[in-house]
Amino acid sequence: MLDATQAELFPGQPPERSDDVVIVGGGLAGLFCALSLAPRPVSILATAPIGEGASSTWAQGGIAAAIAPGDSIAQHLADTIGAGAGIVDVKIARSMVADAAARVHDLLAYGVPFDRDLEGHLLMSREAAHSERRVIHVKGDMAGAAIMAALVRAVRETPSIRLIEGYVGESIALQGKRVGGIIARPATGGPPVLYPARSLVLATGGVGYLYAVTTNPPESEGAGLGMAARAGAVIADPEFVQFHPTAIAVGRDPAPLATEALRGEGATLINDAGERFMTARHADAELAPRDIVARAIHEEVTAGRGAYLDCREAVGERMDEVFPTVYASCMAAGIDPTREPIPVAPAAHYHMGGVLTDASGRTTIDGLWACGEVASTGAHGANRLASNSLLEAVVFAARVADDVAEHDPVPETMRPAVVPGGEAGPPDGDAVRTLREAMAHHVAVVRDRDGLIAALATIATLEADNDSARFANMLVAARMIATAALAREESRGGHERADFPEPIEAWRRRSFLTLTDAEAVPGVPGAGRPEGALVG
Repeated sequence: MLDATQAELFPGQPPERSDDVVIVGGGLAGLFCALSLAPRPVSILATAPIGEGASSTWAQGGIAAAIAPGDSIAQHLADTIGAGAGIVDVKIARSMVADAAARVHDLLAYGVPFDRDLEGHLLMSREAAHSERRVIHVKGDMAGAAIMAALVRAVRETPSIRLIEGYVGESIALQGKRVGGIIARPATGGPPVLYPARSLVLATGGVGYLYAVTTNPPESEGAGLGMAARAGAVIADPEFVQFHPTAIAVGRDPAPLATEALRGEGATLINDAGERFMTARHADAELAPRDIVARAIHEEVTAGRGAYLDCREAVGERMDEVFPTVYASCMAAGIDPTREPIPVAPAAHYHMGGVLTDASGRTTIDGLWACGEVASTGAHGANRLASNSLLEAVVFAARVADDVAEHDPVPETMRPAVVPGGEAGPPDGDAVRTLREAMAHHVAVVRDRDGLIAALATIATLEADNDSARFANMLVAARMIATAALAREESRGGHERADFPEPIEAWRRRSFLTLTDAEAVPGVPGAGRPEGALVG
């Protein structure tokens, strides 16, 4: 691990200055945290221009909040716990849903145009595993894009926020046992740069792009999880990956999504024979929790019966008006959803696991916070309730901002510096494809011991040939997921083991491990690698 003092001055390169609070990530959590810190000066380090390359921008669902007449915080909490398959941190989840109304009002103040009825009231829809209509949308399936557009505009108009776009975070620099900054490199290649920081916030998003079939953008490559693990942080629940049931199966990478709100409006799931297969699997049929629906679709597809989302009767000719994003994705693929069912398949969508944080977003490393999908708060348990992801992002981003402001109250301007390491470009494309295929084949909707061992063997082989810090983060994230999945010998929520198909009471608990723990698991390929290796 690079020491924060191991650097030389980096004159003449933009930017010449940065701030002592650095937020890594330009998605919803990162932007909301920066805005919540204003007017305290902060720097945002982002791989792409802010708002681009963020899963939040692609979110078709909305934000869940118990603010409608007849709904309650208690019921929202009960639904969150029910979806989470027995391991939700109830105290954390309760505090999250209790903050929902305040955070929705914040978003309204930033200009987010949530859907309203003719009387001006916020429109609510129902999604899977929700007992009430409590999901707030924008134009049916455009909430993510609309929220991000409003926040991007606000960030660019906020003078206390310094934007450093086009830089990829590679390593967390430490000063002893606390954070000293972030090592980053231009996304197009070039020498690494140290951005010193007294407070570092990871808001880098999830791990979806570690899989060959995903709804996430390429930037969701597990960078934050990998960096934190390499720095020694505790990682929680990495085995729990949510696969969205209804990615549109047209061979695109990333896969376009058919929002869950379609099923909330009455769309059904059918197979090649036109049979509704969810009615036999769960009392809530198409509105069962995501993990259950994803496995059912996986079974239909692997059995050769196919799986389709039929919107013809429930939505029909209104499709282009009420779900314009889905309609456009279908039409671009030659599918008219008003006249034919949409072929669907599960795709990696959201990570319930991540860097372990407390209620204030603090990790196990002093000076390091995390919020958004990169963090594991425990609010989602083993399976996230629909539309709780945007909610968690804004709730905990605001809390991180409050905690950082209290922890580091006096701003200080910092000076970026070049560090040893030389020029480097993006990771090898063939190696990335090999990793993504291994994860998709062996660490996806249904897993077993042989497949997980095979995936870890592939990861070990790739690690042995790797000289890219960026790819090292991807490999570490993949190793943490696969190792925890191998260790959990049961099925629960987003983690399904074909060789251990039932939940086991002794496993009704969260997982916590470090990279050192993962590398010490007996019988796991790559365990016991020499000290000083890049991924260590």
